[in-house]
Amino acid sequence: MGMTYKAVIIALAFCMIALGPSAPRVFAREQAPPAEQGPASTPEEDSGEISAVPNRPTLATTAESVQRGVLEVEYGFEGGRGHQNINGLVKFGLFKNLELRFLHNPYERDGGIAAMGDCGAGFKWKIFPQKGHRPTVSLLYSAFLPTAGNGLGIGATSHQALVLVSKDFGKQHFDVNEGINALGRVGAAGYDRSYFSALSWSTSFTKKWGATAEIAGFSRASADNPATLTLLAAPTYNLKSWMVLDAGAYYAVYGNYPRWTIFAGVTYAIADLYHKRLANRPAHR
Repeated sequence: MGMTYKAVIIALAFCMIALGPSAPRVFAREQAPPAEQGPASTPEEDSGEISAVPNRPTLATTAESVQRGVLEVEYGFEGGRGHQNINGLVKFGLFKNLELRFLHNPYERDGGIAAMGDCGAGFKWKIFPQKGHRPTVSLLYSAFLPTAGNGLGIGATSHQALVLVSKDFGKQHFDVNEGINALGRVGAAGYDRSYFSALSWSTSFTKKWGATAEIAGFSRASADNPATLTLLAAPTYNLKSWMVLDAGAYYAVYGNYPRWTIFAGVTYAIADLYHKRLANRPAHR
C-alpha cells in the first residue's frame, strides 16, 4: 500500500511524456500561472517584466526558476487538527539557470506545543529549458537543519535531492518530481532513506483565475517516519504578474498528517536586484 502512489504517479508521468508529439504550442507556467505570461519563459527575461514563479501551494517543485536577479518570497499558513504552521521560502535568481533557496518555518504548532520550526537552504539548477516537445528539466538539492524548539521538527540534519520535470500542453501545465531523502537519525549516527514522488497539474481559466491539483507522497523511512500520500486542490488568483495568491486544502490518504489541512498563501516577486527591470516596475511599488 505504501508504494501504490508511486506506481500511479509514474504511470501518469509516462502518459504526459507520451502526449508530447501531439501537444499544441507550449507556454511556461507554474502551479499558479502568472498573469499575462507569454509563450515560453525566455521572452519574459527579455521583456523586462517581473513575473512570479510560484512553487506553492503544492509539495511538488516546478523545474522553472525565478528570473535572473529577481528576489522572490513565498509565505503561507496551514492548519489542521492538532497542527498549524507558517511556512516560508525565499528564492533568488543568481544566474539564468541557477536559483538559490532558503526555507524556514517561523512558527510551528503540533499537539498543543508551539515553537519556531526548522529551516533549510539549497539550490535549483536548470539543466535545459522547455523547447518543442522537450520538457524543462532541473535538479534540486536542499539541506534541512533542526532549528525547531520544544521537540518539534525533524530533530536531525537531513538532505533531499530531486529531479524536476515540467511541461506545458497549451494551458495545461504539469510538474513531475522524483527524488531521495536522507533523514538524520535523532540521537544516533547515519540516515534513514525515503523516496519522494509528486505529480501536479495547473491551468488558467481566465486572465486572473486558475487552479492546481496534486498527488504526492513519501515512501516509508522508519517506524517513526511511515509512508504518506496526500491529495491537494486549490484555486489561484493572479493579483498582478508579480503576485499570486492561493488557498485550498489537502487530504491525507495515509501517513502522519491530519486528515484534512487547509492553507492560504502568497508568492511575491519583490525586486530585480540586478536592476535590469526597474523601468518596468509599477509606480506604486
